[in-house]
Amino acid sequence: MAEDGPEAVAAVLPWTEQPIRAAEVVGALSLATDLGTGQPLEHALRTAVLAVRLGELAGASAQELVDTYYVALLHASGCTSNSHEAAKLYGDDIAYRAAFFLIDPTNPAEVLAFYRANVGVGRTPEVRAALLEDAIANAGPRAREAFATMCEVAQRFAGWLDLGPSIQAALEYVFARWDGRGFPDARGDAIPLPMRLLHVARDISLFLSASGPEEARDVVERRAGTAYEPRLAELALRNFEEILADLDETQMWEQAVESEPFPKLWIAGGRVDAAFMAIAALTGLKSPWLREHSTGVAELAEAAAWRMSLPAESVTLVRRAALAHDLGRVGVSNAVWEKPGPLGFGEWERVRLHPHFTERAFAQSQALAPIGILAGSHHERLDGSGYHRGTRGPSLDLASRILAAADCYAAMREARPYRSALDAPAAEAGLLHEAEEGRLDADAVNAVLSAAGHRVRQRPRELPAGLTARELDVLLVLVRGESNQAIAEDLGISVKTVGHHVQHVYEKAGVRSRAAATVWAFEHDLVRAG
Repeated sequence: MAEDGPEAVAAVLPWTEQPIRAAEVVGALSLATDLGTGQPLEHALRTAVLAVRLGELAGASAQELVDTYYVALLHASGCTSNSHEAAKLYGDDIAYRAAFFLIDPTNPAEVLAFYRANVGVGRTPEVRAALLEDAIANAGPRAREAFATMCEVAQRFAGWLDLGPSIQAALEYVFARWDGRGFPDARGDAIPLPMRLLHVARDISLFLSASGPEEARDVVERRAGTAYEPRLAELALRNFEEILADLDETQMWEQAVESEPFPKLWIAGGRVDAAFMAIAALTGLKSPWLREHSTGVAELAEAAAWRMSLPAESVTLVRRAALAHDLGRVGVSNAVWEKPGPLGFGEWERVRLHPHFTERAFAQSQALAPIGILAGSHHERLDGSGYHRGTRGPSLDLASRILAAADCYAAMREARPYRSALDAPAAEAGLLHEAEEGRLDADAVNAVLSAAGHRVRQRPRELPAGLTARELDVLLVLVRGESNQAIAEDLGISVKTVGHHVQHVYEKAGVRSRAAATVWAFEHDLVRAG
């Protein structure tokens, strides 16, 4: 991580190798997590601005202000980690989050009303009643597990982006409270100052969108001394107009980027690629059906791009766009992605939006916009039948054609809730048919098929953290979201043995949850497309 003066280096590098503001990368990620939590796209950016302003009033140090800024942008980055489970309970993994953020989770009446309004949406009355009973009976343990997982995943993303140990440490306390009634059980000054600032700023931003400034002010006043440090709440109330001054929703990206405290952080070289691997992992956590998709598409697309003699700069663009291409899926409910039957008209319209969401997440950054444009083209087709733009052949460059073919082939080779995975010959036939029908570029299809047919899947000779070959087997099945029973059946071992292996994986990887173990597997390049 470089902290100053990248201009001299950037002047002699191609644009794909130039340093990028960490604020722009994390800001783009925050736009996606806003979509995934049912918030307006300015929420995390505005929270960062508010938190820094409040931190300055509170006399925070320069490092504390940097930490506050990045904690604010990253605090919801673990939101995809329980999407699969949330959709089963609530019927939707997005709308319920937006509703939950507005309640006081220590108020039993508000919690009960939240459950009654959100549990089992779309299910029969009998099923809803059973789900509601279970949700109430297991509310505490379920919430603690979800909060712990989301915090741990956010911490691992911060580490992956090399933002510094103090930011990682603070992200442990996203759901903490000043009075100790949150998660974890820390209270008062045991919660890092950047997170105490976030708690106030986040809720001001939430209620500004939900109810307006008067309600936002009232919430801060009501929750002072319980959810928030009294000193910070009092500062916010006394300086409320100053903190909110000149906020412009139409210019929130610019305001947030300009608000980054000094020293400004930059990422370059391998850290840029690591950032896009983190984006792929966040997308993969959205659903067990998607775990290996983005990395698989990236492998195929990069190999095909080399085969088609694209220059190194273009290959880098293809690889990063492939890793990021499905980020927009975060903004569409798992009720759609995991539906076992045909999609309705409205559901298809939501699906057609996800490439647009991907593109827009990167559109505000001059450095990242080219990646977003390419990533957003992965469902375009030569005959104009694709989405989201409906672009036709002459307007689709070679990189876009390669990405579309790689995405199509990888999806065919993966199982989906409504169909089984195709074997290699069937996927090859399907891809060739798409080319014959004029939807995919024939040369790009041939390059992708060549890449798929000539790849040799090899495990590293020395596995990270002392992982054994069998533990790797277990981890790779676990990454797909399978239960211990399913892992046992898949590998032909006992459930008890699987449990031992999972525990050993957790210990060696230094994680406490399946979601974090999945992120760790991506971090160490262990997840490969089959």
